[in-house]
This record gives sequence, C-alpha cells and structure tokens, in this order.
Amino acid sequence: MDVSRSTVLGELGTSKAAARIRAAAIEVFAAKGYGAAGTREIAASIGLSPGAVYPHYKTKEALLYAISLEGHADVLDTVTAADHAGTSATERLMSTVHAYVGWHAEHHAGARVAQYELRSLSPEHFAVIAEIRRSTSRVFSEIIETGSAAGEFDPVDVGVATLAITSLGVDVSRWFPSMKFSDADVIAAGYVELALRMVGARKP
Repeated sequence: MDVSRSTVLGELGTSKAAARIRAAAIEVFAAKGYGAAGTREIAASIGLSPGAVYPHYKTKEALLYAISLEGHADVLDTVTAADHAGTSATERLMSTVHAYVGWHAEHHAGARVAQYELRSLSPEHFAVIAEIRRSTSRVFSEIIETGSAAGEFDPVDVGVATLAITSLGVDVSRWFPSMKFSDADVIAAGYVELALRMVGARKP
C-alpha cells in the first residue's frame, strides 16, 4: 500500500479551519487522551460551535486518523530527507536518527497522539498508518544492513536494532520536555550516540 502525498492532503483537509481543528484536537487528545475527549470540547477550545468539526471530519475517529496520517507522513518525509545518499552508513544512521528523534521531541504533543492512540483507529485506517510506519522502519533497516555489509557496523539482528532505535525515538514524545531535558537537539544528539553503540559503529 503506497500512500501518496495527494492522498495525505485529501484525507487531512486543506482548509485553514481543518488545520485549526487538528491543532486543537492534538492539544485536547494529548492532555486528556482520545477516549476522554469529545469533539464539542475540541471545537469550544478554539471558539467554534459544537457542530463545527463535522463538516471537516465526520467522526472523532476520522479526526484522529487525520492527525495520525499527517504525523506519520511527516516523520517519513523527515527521515527520508535526512538519509543522504553517497555518504557512509554511519553518517546516514547519525543523520536519520537525529532527524527522527528531533521530530518526536519538537512535535511531542502531535507525536504522542499519533503514536499512542493507534488502537483507537479503525482497522482500515490502522492499515494505512502501519504501512507508513513500515516504510519509515525500512529506512533504518536498509542503513543498518548496508553498514553491516560494509564492515562499519558489528553484525546485529537488523530487525531488533531497527525496533530498538525507532521505539526509543517514539518514546521521546511521551515524556519530552522534562525538567532536566528541554532541548530537542541535545536529546537527538544523545540518541544518535546510543544508536551508534547499538550497532557497534564509531563516529566518522
């Protein structure tokens, strides 16, 4: 299943009102959880009437799907853009992990909703998101495989290493920012070091 950018935009809604509703829903869902939040509360938080959500999103689940689709597509775009062809596997891993972790820190509220409310999506919508997630994971898997084959990385279980890197990155959105850590770039740099150690790489 290939999700095109036009498909993403069509599902999101391109109006300013739809964007405002998504932004408000992210704040409400992140604060209360999807199950405890209602569309009336979301609309009221931005001064709209109780029924203002439905012309843009027919159900609360459709709104959650739009948020999740936007977030996951943006993550994939961010990681893909950070994967610089022609550089070493070590450099590729550093840049993609930094981008991945940094995104989850900088967009922590939206990432928290997109990543931790997946169980509330319909099976059809979940399948779309799952394919985007697999595409993102494949970026890391390919880098790790390339690095291992070139002798830059220690022989590792590619699937386990990929899962560890992506899981740690996602988890940043759960707790960031904290009293101790509030700089997304610092966190991303630290997680790059961890990723390099996982695969037995060294900084170039």
